[in-house]
Amino acid sequence: MQEKLTLMIPGPTPVPQTVLKALSQHPIGHRSTEFQELVKNTTNQLKWLHQTKNDVLTITGSGTAAMEAGIVNTLSHGEKVICGVNGKFGERWAKVSKAYGLNVELVQAEWGQPLNPNDFQEILEADHSKEIKAVIITHSETSTGVLNDLQTISQYVGQHNKAIMIADCVTSIGACNVPMDEWGIDVIASGSQKGYMMPPGLSFVAMSSRAWEAQKNSDLPKFYLDLNSYRKTAAKNSNPFTPAVNLYFALEASLKMMQEEGLKSIFARHEKHREAAQAGMKAIGLGIFSAEGCGSPAITAITSENIDAELIRTNVRKNFDILLAGGQDHLKGKIFRIGHLGFVNDRDILTAVAAIESTLGSMGLHKAEIGAGIAAATKILG
Repeated sequence: MQEKLTLMIPGPTPVPQTVLKALSQHPIGHRSTEFQELVKNTTNQLKWLHQTKNDVLTITGSGTAAMEAGIVNTLSHGEKVICGVNGKFGERWAKVSKAYGLNVELVQAEWGQPLNPNDFQEILEADHSKEIKAVIITHSETSTGVLNDLQTISQYVGQHNKAIMIADCVTSIGACNVPMDEWGIDVIASGSQKGYMMPPGLSFVAMSSRAWEAQKNSDLPKFYLDLNSYRKTAAKNSNPFTPAVNLYFALEASLKMMQEEGLKSIFARHEKHREAAQAGMKAIGLGIFSAEGCGSPAITAITSENIDAELIRTNVRKNFDILLAGGQDHLKGKIFRIGHLGFVNDRDILTAVAAIESTLGSMGLHKAEIGAGIAAATKILG
C-alpha cells in the first residue's frame, strides 16, 4: 500500500496530525507582530522543555548547526577542549572542533560502551593551569543507542571552574530528563526532527550565563551562527535572518502537546518503550548493542550476530512498510536500530517487534517460538 511507511528511526520521527495541520497554515511576515507573538510563545515553551531560565535560541538549520554554533560562539582558536567519543556523533564534534583550530583531546570508549565520567574527572583535576576551556559530549549517542552520564560529567566540569559543558542533546531532549540549570550544563543543542515531533529544519541552542561570558572572548569565525545576533533579536521576539516561519507554527503546536502530556509522563513513556523494545528483541534471540543499563530512551541498537542486519531492514520495509535504521561506518550490516523517539505509542512498539519477529521467522532465523517477542514486549507495556 502506498504512503503507509512508518518511521521507526531516530529522525526524522513521526509527526502528529496536529503539528502537520499547524505546518500547513499560510505563512505570515517574519517581521510582523503576529510572528513576534509566536516567537515569544515558543521561547517560553522551549525554556520549559529545557528546564532553564536561560536563553534558548532558535536557528533555521540542523542539529549539527546548533552544535557548531555552540562551539564557535564560546571558544577561541588554539584553546584546549576535551571531546568525548564513543560513536559517530562524538567523532563529528571532534572533527568540527579541529576544523576551527581547537586543540582537541579525546576521551574515548568503545562503540556500544558509555563514556567513563572518571576519565573526565582525572583530566580536569590534573589541569592545574586551567588550560581546558570546554568539555564536549553527546548525551544520547544515536549511532549506538548509548546514553552517556551527562549529569556526572557536567558536575566534574563545574568543579573545574573554568571549562564549560557543551552537550549534544539532539536525541535526548524530549526523550529523557535534561534539567539544564540543575545539572549546570552551559550549552545544549537539539534539533526539531527528533523528540520535538516535527519535520527537520529548526535547531535550538540553550546558553547559560557562563556560556555567554565565554562568548564575549570567542574569536572563532561566525556570521549566520553568531548567537549574539540571535540573542539581541530574541529579546525583541524576532530573528536576525529569515526563519522557517511555518516550522514555528509546528513548533508551537508540538510543544503545546508536550506540555499537555507533561515532562514526567514523556520521560516515563520513552523509558517504557526502551524496555519493551529491548525485552522483545532479547526474547527472539537478538542482542542489545549498548552496554547493560546504558540504553538510550530514544533508540535501541540491535546486534544481529551472523545475520545481515541490512537484509533484516530490507525485508521489514518490504513486507511491513516499517523503516528501521541501519548501522553506521564499521557497524553497517552488523546492527540495526529501532527508533522510539517522539510521537511513538505502545502500538508502534508492538508493531515493530512483531514485524521483526515475523521477518526472522520467514527467513528461517527465528531462535524462539513465534510470539515470544510480542509476549515479552507486552509484559513491559502492560
